[in-house]
Amino acid sequence: MSQNPPSDAFLREIFQKVDTDRSGSISSNELQAALSNGTWSPFNPETIRMMIGMFDRDESSTIDFQEFRLLWKYVSDWEKCFKQFDLDGSGAIDKHELKTALSSFGYRLSDNFYELLIKRFDRTGRGNVAFDDFIQACVSIQTLTNAFRHFDRQQIGQITIGYEDFLTLVFSLRM
Repeated sequence: MSQNPPSDAFLREIFQKVDTDRSGSISSNELQAALSNGTWSPFNPETIRMMIGMFDRDESSTIDFQEFRLLWKYVSDWEKCFKQFDLDGSGAIDKHELKTALSSFGYRLSDNFYELLIKRFDRTGRGNVAFDDFIQACVSIQTLTNAFRHFDRQQIGQITIGYEDFLTLVFSLRM
C-alpha cells in the first residue's frame, strides 16, 4: 500500500515552524535545527549545505516553500531507502549494509573502498553511518560518478585527464 504524499497545508505548517525568523524562507541553520538524523544529534552541516545547493533554484542560499516541498520529498525518499538497507534496525548503516545499498544502486566497489567510505562519513566513531551522512555519501558518489562518466567516453571504467582538467572537474561539482 503506497503512502499518500503530504498535503500542502501539512507542509506549509511544517515550513512555518521551521522558518523561525518568519522571513518566508528557510536558512541552513533553520533547516539543520528542523531535521533529525535519528541519533538525537543535529543533521550534518555538509549534508544541509549540499541539499540547499540542490534545491535552491533562485540561488538565494535559502529554501522557499516551493523548494521546501521538493526537499521534503527528497528527504522522505532517502528515509525510505535508508530504512530498507538498515537491515538490523539500528538506525545506522554499517559497512555490510552500505555495501548492500550501493550494490543495489549498481556500484561494484572493493571492501577497502567501503572501509574508506565508513571512515569518511562516520561522524560518531562507531563504524557506521547515520541517516544524514548516508544521504551525503550516496549523493557524493553519484555526483562523482556522473563527473567521471563525462570523461569516460569509451565507457571502460578508466579515464585519462590532465591535471587542470581534474581540478576543473573537482571544483565545478555541486556537492
